[in-house]
Amino acid sequence: MKKVIILGSTGSIGTQTLDIINENRDQFTVTALSCRSRVDDLIQQIREFSPEAVCVGKEEDAHRVQKLFPKLEVYYGDEGLISLANLDADIVLNALMGISGLAPTYRAIETGKDIALANKETLVAGGALVMNLVKQKKVRLLPVDSEHSAIFQCLEGNQDREIRRILLTASGGPFRNYTLEQLEEVTLDQALNHPKWSMGKKITIDSATMMNKGLEVIEAKWLFDVPTSKIEIHVHPESIVHSMVEFQDTSVLAQMGLPDMRIPISLALGYPKRLPYSGESLNFFDAGKTLHFEKPNPEVFRCIKLAYQAIETGGSYPIVLNGANEELVAMFLQKEIRFLDIQRTIERVLEEHTMATPNSVEEILAIDREARTVARKSALANR
Repeated sequence: MKKVIILGSTGSIGTQTLDIINENRDQFTVTALSCRSRVDDLIQQIREFSPEAVCVGKEEDAHRVQKLFPKLEVYYGDEGLISLANLDADIVLNALMGISGLAPTYRAIETGKDIALANKETLVAGGALVMNLVKQKKVRLLPVDSEHSAIFQCLEGNQDREIRRILLTASGGPFRNYTLEQLEEVTLDQALNHPKWSMGKKITIDSATMMNKGLEVIEAKWLFDVPTSKIEIHVHPESIVHSMVEFQDTSVLAQMGLPDMRIPISLALGYPKRLPYSGESLNFFDAGKTLHFEKPNPEVFRCIKLAYQAIETGGSYPIVLNGANEELVAMFLQKEIRFLDIQRTIERVLEEHTMATPNSVEEILAIDREARTVARKSALANR
């Protein structure tokens, strides 16, 4: 029985992870769960999966849960997530949103646990620090993002073969053929209406701006130890090919499947085994006679260009990119700014940033906080 901790159990990835565990009760036991604010959903999960411990966002919510489950260990806040990461378990699935996933992931690796990573910001902000610790502790870092899971699968058995290119696919989001002029008029409701994937609000907006793909380029650089010059984004609206790898002999391996996050979740949880899954199989006769691939336009979707620039510059720039983006997406979701204000403000913030070289999680988080403050002020001043 694998002992599993799920950070972010009430979100899209977390609930789908519990679906997989529910289908494989003979192979997994749930050690701990966490949520930020969906406490009613967490209570239902506690009743169904009987974890040893949980973490919620606020102290008052912790008291509420503790009254309902007196024998349960109940934590709250960021320190509570660290406490969960310290518990005895085999694998931690990190489905937290944003930079909040960095510290508990780092702690879980320190304590020798494998990581199933659905929190790309952990590597965007802390890539060098995290990957050095992974090597030191000799744990597995298993990607849950569909694209990185695809690359991981293509590389199975090919670790010693030189990569020519990673072809990172993207759905293109709801605005893939838009001009800058059309993006000026984008509304919040339009940006939240993804054509292929069901995701949380933050990642859905990132998909619409294509920042999500920029962040995935940075994540792929750290996960697979390749320079960004070997990572190319291919817009693929059908979302059937989840990513590809080209080797030195120009042979290209692709991983395909329906757009269903339970597939990469299942692989990460069960690795090195593949778990049985009751989901629908890919039917090539129904999938269409053609699969389309297009180049993204980084002059329209400038977040792509900004992400490449940030990781190529290195140091604190990816932290600033990520922190500014998180703050600006939150502002857009509150209708404080317009859609294109996101990429325009990130560009200004990066231009004004002075390089730093963080050496700890605490230093990364301090840079992140400063980036958020600068981004908010800049966005409001330039509305």
